[in-house]
Amino acid sequence: MLRFIFIFFFSFFLFCANAENKEKIIENLKNIKNFNFRFEQNINGKIENGNCTIEYPKKIFCEYARSNNKVLVSNSKSLVVKTRSSYYRYPLEKTPLNLILDKNFLINKIISIDERIVDNNLINFTIDENDYKLSLFFDTKSFDLVGWQNTDAYQNFNITYISSISKNRVISKNLFKLPSPN
Repeated sequence: MLRFIFIFFFSFFLFCANAENKEKIIENLKNIKNFNFRFEQNINGKIENGNCTIEYPKKIFCEYARSNNKVLVSNSKSLVVKTRSSYYRYPLEKTPLNLILDKNFLINKIISIDERIVDNNLINFTIDENDYKLSLFFDTKSFDLVGWQNTDAYQNFNITYISSISKNRVISKNLFKLPSPN
């Protein structure tokens, strides 16, 4: 009997803690209009880093460090990846970033899926949507998004870590203007 009571209270405590984490992550997301961060991205073992700004809904601007002037930009409809020697334009809806950049989608998914605690300092949600499997990671103290992993359209495994996050800054609306091919 004592064992049953212990299991009940332990399960109840875990349920309440998980619900509280979800509530705090959702509240945090609701209060974010935009955020800047440093990133480190590992795509099939190739590591790149730089700085990004995300503005909801569905806008992103990233400058890669030590690259050949690589930028990644979304204006909420298209995604452009441009370097000195190449220019790629994709419909945003055909990329996993379409999900990551949609705050309302994230909130609705987080409400309906179970979380997993990783190493006592990360809260993980895994989303299966439109042939994408996307794992999101949130910090257990700040409840900020601190990274994600997914497989892209070319079946590349992508892990992105983010740090040095600053929220709701004044940003130029021209930041998300798609660069021209030349």
